[in-house]
Amino acid sequence: MRADTRNRLRAGLAAAVLALAPLTGFAAWEPTKTVEFIVPAGTGGGADQMARIIQSIIAKHNLMKQSMVVVNKGGGAGAEGFLDVKGAKGDPHKIIITLSNLFTTPLATGVPFNWRDLTPVQMMALDQFVLWVNAETPYKTSKDFINEGKARSADPAKRFKMAGTGSKQEDQIITVAIEQKTGLKFTYIPFKGGGDVAVQLVGKHVDSSVNNPIEAVAQWRAGKLRPLCVFDPKRMPYKTKVTDTQAWSDIPTCKEQGLEVDYLMLRGIFMAAGVTPEQVQYYVDVLKKVRETPDWKDFMEKGAFNQTALNGKEYADWVAKEEARHVALMKAAGFIAK
Repeated sequence: MRADTRNRLRAGLAAAVLALAPLTGFAAWEPTKTVEFIVPAGTGGGADQMARIIQSIIAKHNLMKQSMVVVNKGGGAGAEGFLDVKGAKGDPHKIIITLSNLFTTPLATGVPFNWRDLTPVQMMALDQFVLWVNAETPYKTSKDFINEGKARSADPAKRFKMAGTGSKQEDQIITVAIEQKTGLKFTYIPFKGGGDVAVQLVGKHVDSSVNNPIEAVAQWRAGKLRPLCVFDPKRMPYKTKVTDTQAWSDIPTCKEQGLEVDYLMLRGIFMAAGVTPEQVQYYVDVLKKVRETPDWKDFMEKGAFNQTALNGKEYADWVAKEEARHVALMKAAGFIAK
């Protein structure tokens, strides 16, 4: 066989192999064992619920060949989970869902961790906070609630009890912001997760909470809790009725009622440091497929999420700005570790 003919055959064979590689998955990275999905918080809260819906959608729609297991590591206000992933440098079989304790936990505790110890993958959404009271109370607006709370503030024994997830985290940051804007004084009581917080409010062991929508929607639908306002500059867009008379869009903003406080929380995915761009892209692609499913869209509406989604440099830039904002908020609240 002539040399030029052999060369053409070799070139043709090489081209055929390259063309087939994407079809067989030959060239793309994918997990080779079970993926651990870390939740740096307790069970029942917003982060836990989102992680478990992501895991269930992936399993239901066969979006990964390997399985994924959700693991709660909420010790030390989430430090347990963050340090676990920080210590897994280069391991692509571990991902973590983050909330604002990504910023608040190292600032409040001094634990040796920063979001730059991780690799940003995908912002899935932003989560809302709503001021909730027991439905049997007379308060119909945040103004009603605040006026009564201010009247009780002088006597520590009579102060409103605000339930929240953890200490020196999002719920308590919002609580302090309300105090600073209104002069009301709360007794803040921390619990392990948003599920516990909702149960305490239904049981009248506390007077209020600032739970995420997904953490209190079941109790609202059942007529046990009442939303007074949402801590967002604009109303939530969801118009489907949750109760017989109200949709998420019917809840006024706190600013509409004269309470000048707003706060949105990250629901985002990170990996350990030292992973490759191809490994990051694998999860970006999988999570894109998750967000395209009817299951995810239904979850977004039920939980009244702000559906902002970012990845790549946009996501990293957003996280850096949010870190700076939390430094300011934590300083104002006196929550930064000495």
